[in-house]
This record gives sequence, C-alpha cells and structure tokens, in this order.
Amino acid sequence: MKFETLAIHTGEKPDLGPGGTGDVVMPIHLASTYAREKVDIPTAGYEYSRTENPTRDALQERLAALEGAKYALAFASGLAAETSLVLSLLKSGDHIVAADDLYGGTRRLFSRIFNANFGVEVDYVDAQDVANVSRALKSNTRLIWLESPTNPLLKLSDIAAISEITHQRNIIVGVDNTFMSPYFQQPLSLGADIVMHSTTKFLNGHSDSIGGALMLNDSTLYEKLKFTQNAAGGILSPFESYLILRGTKTLAVRMDRHQENAMKIAHYLRSHPKVKHVFYPGLEEHPQYDLAKRQMSGAGGMLSFEIAGNLSQAKKYVEGLEYFALAESLGGVESLIELPAIMTHASVPAEERKRIGISDGLIRLSAGIENVDDLLADLESAFKLI
Repeated sequence: MKFETLAIHTGEKPDLGPGGTGDVVMPIHLASTYAREKVDIPTAGYEYSRTENPTRDALQERLAALEGAKYALAFASGLAAETSLVLSLLKSGDHIVAADDLYGGTRRLFSRIFNANFGVEVDYVDAQDVANVSRALKSNTRLIWLESPTNPLLKLSDIAAISEITHQRNIIVGVDNTFMSPYFQQPLSLGADIVMHSTTKFLNGHSDSIGGALMLNDSTLYEKLKFTQNAAGGILSPFESYLILRGTKTLAVRMDRHQENAMKIAHYLRSHPKVKHVFYPGLEEHPQYDLAKRQMSGAGGMLSFEIAGNLSQAKKYVEGLEYFALAESLGGVESLIELPAIMTHASVPAEERKRIGISDGLIRLSAGIENVDDLLADLESAFKLI
C-alpha cells in the first residue's frame, strides 16, 4: 500500500467475523482490565490496559507502517518516549552525543534529569557536521540523539553518514522526526535505529492531544523498550490513541498544505526589509539545501526567522498577529507562532542560546492550513507595529 492508504486503513480493518460489529473506525477501548474464563489464559492476549490496549495497539500498528518500521510504541508524551528510551538503553556512566540545537524540553531532560541525577554523560555538538559527531564519540558512548531538522533553527544532520560511522562502534542512533513527519522523511530507511515523534504535533494535527511514539525495527531493542513502557507506565490513553488514529488519516493532505503555505511564507519573509534571516530547508540558500533534497521528500511546515530588532520588538510583533496563535507547540491545522528565547527554549541557558544562534529576535512559525493570503496579510500587518 502507498502512504496515503496506509494512513487510513492500517490498524482499522473492520471485524466482520462472528461477534464482530463491522466498525469502520477503531472503538475507544476504555476498559482498564479484561476478564478471562481460564486463570492462565488472558482473553485475546489482553490482561491489563497498561500492558496492552486494543485502541493503542491499532495506533502502534499504524505508526509503525507509516514510518516503515516493524514496531511502534505509543507513550503519554514525546518526553515520556525519550525517558523510556534512556531508561531502557542506558545506565549511569554511559554517554550521549546530542545535537546542540534541540527542543528545550529534550535538553532539559538530558542535562537536568539524566545527567544531573543519574550520571549519564551528555555532550552537545553541532551535528550539521558529521566530523563533529565523530570527534565527540567516546568509549562509553551509547546513544546519538539527533533532530533533523532541528528545533528551532532548522539545521539538518546527515542521518545516513552519521549512522554509518556510529554503527561501526555499535552505537544506537535515535532521530526526532517530529518536524518532518513520516510523510516527508523516514530516518530508519537512512540507517537510524530508533525514530521518535511527538504525536502531539503533525501526526495528530489538531492541537487536542498530547502523545509520543518510538518506531524501530530491531526486535531486541523493541523488547527492552516495551518492558520499560509497561514497567514505568508512561503509556498513551485509549482516547488519545483514538485521536491520533483519526489525525493520521489526513496526514498526507495536511502535510502537503503545510508545506505549500510554509514555502510561500518563507519566500515572503526572505524579501522583507525587517527580516534579517529566514531558516527553512526548502529555500535554495539554506546551507544544507542539497542534503534536504537528498534525505527528505519535502521541506515541511516549520520555519524560523530573525527580525531586525530586539526582544521587545519581537514580542510586539508576535502579540500583534490575529490568525497566528501565540502558543507553544506546532503541527496543528491552525498556524502558531512563538519566541524560542522566552518560550520553548527558555530552559536553555542564555549563553548557550547565544552560542547556538537562538537570538532574542528569533521567531518560530508553524504554518497551518488556512488560506495563505490571509496568513501573509496577518504577517504584514504585524510588521507595521515594529
């Protein structure tokens, strides 16, 4: 099946057999526990909803299919997925090499929880350059963690090249694929071992669900992760699973529109006199445009831009918009906008933000699927305020 068909049908085949109801849509299985006739034979394999749930199972089947994976596990959030990953695969004294331009929550988790409390070493490098990743490797390195594109500067990592180097040393490569969604990029096909999504974003697509997921092909890693998912309990609820199942059905058509709008917005911003720089991998001037064309099938709906002004002017700009909701998160049908320095990346120390390139005038934008003319008019009206 092609992607669009997988996104609609996988995990939701109507049960037309004896006792089946023919539901076209997977029901929301709210039961916390499952009765059985025989004490040692769980009914249909279900014992307790923390361990298995039919609605979550259907979602996991679909997520695996969309990412070209054998397995998927759904969690209560993207950070819950990352937490389970580290708890499953690392121990005190192990080492992570991570991209320096990461979602602030991931960096907080790695540095202030796993490093500070549990002794997991973490080094942050500019992963645009494969050599930087290679130089950072140590004898105790167990995990490479990438975002490609990164949040919020839209930097790319050569996933295939990094995977080739690290696999020679049996180091696991994980990629946060949230910005691209599996529609535009499939890191497992490029050599990554594990893919993570905040399903809150494009996969759900309607800003009404929090969730996360891990997708992978290795059965040994899967069993470790599944054990931790059950033991630690950071599972996705049946209702959230239903919402994401519903959202994935329109993923392909939404991503096409997200990208179309983002591209038009990027071209508008790049020529605006009050904009210093636009960060979008679909623009030919993006320093990794060729890599983007090679490892992604589209440029996505996320972009950032730096205004020619200070934090006060940036605040006035984003507060002056009508159709762009001033809010954290991304990937919904409605357009969102935020200031990374004081919102999504406020937990990153100021000196580190400056080193990475997250200035006070940097604005991150999630292009929704509204009429782009309305979005462009909104952006232009706000520029008149600064």
